[in-house]
Amino acid sequence: MTTSSLRLENATVVVNQGTSEEKTILDAVNLEVQAGEFVTVLGSNGAGKSTLFNVIAGTLNLTSGKIYLGDTDVTHLKEIERTHILARVFQDPKLGTAPRMTVAENLLMAERRGQKRRLKSRGLTTEKRAEMAQVADKMGNGLAQRLDVATGQLSGGQRQALAFLMATEKRPELLLLDEHTAALDPKTSAQLMALTDEQIKAQQLTAMMITHNLSDALQYGNRLLVMSEGKIAMDVDGTAKQALTLEDMLAFFNRY
Repeated sequence: MTTSSLRLENATVVVNQGTSEEKTILDAVNLEVQAGEFVTVLGSNGAGKSTLFNVIAGTLNLTSGKIYLGDTDVTHLKEIERTHILARVFQDPKLGTAPRMTVAENLLMAERRGQKRRLKSRGLTTEKRAEMAQVADKMGNGLAQRLDVATGQLSGGQRQALAFLMATEKRPELLLLDEHTAALDPKTSAQLMALTDEQIKAQQLTAMMITHNLSDALQYGNRLLVMSEGKIAMDVDGTAKQALTLEDMLAFFNRY
């Protein structure tokens, strides 16, 4: 089991440098996430939440600063090189899965992350399919009975559940959940959120989750960050986080 953590040192992103449109969208952020932490991330639109995740995932380069995963400096690693270390689930259920491939084929692809992805029929043995059904059954939404269905035919909730399973099939050192329940109806969102929390705890994953849902941010995770203008405006954990109320958060946001 990995003991690595995420560490950002003066992580800064400046866009349109040298022009009248120059803007700092991530402002000298210092952050350390310990192994096993589940961090919820709040902030208004444009606060820097997505920028933070993009630089961690490698889809956006830092202007200055450093990013470490464990003892590894990943600052200049390309996005594809970081997929061996971290996994990400996006807001859009269409992202993160291959729509023309079956559920079983998607799970097999996820299992072979970092290897040559040659999907051959012998990979989907009876034993392997039974194993996949057992894993999918944890999601409790009928996904286990749809192994042979093309992913594009799944409901939004089932597809997000599949994306989550794929992201955690090979235990990542860091799991990024990018508003992964936001596009779902309230009931499905609540179900997936509860299952997400259950699996993070069961696998003792290190996870960060962007959400606009104040209740979810308070209920889930053991640490909460609030971003504002590219900076971390609040960082609470443990009993301090547990003591926060919805009224506290609304009052905080009203000051920004």
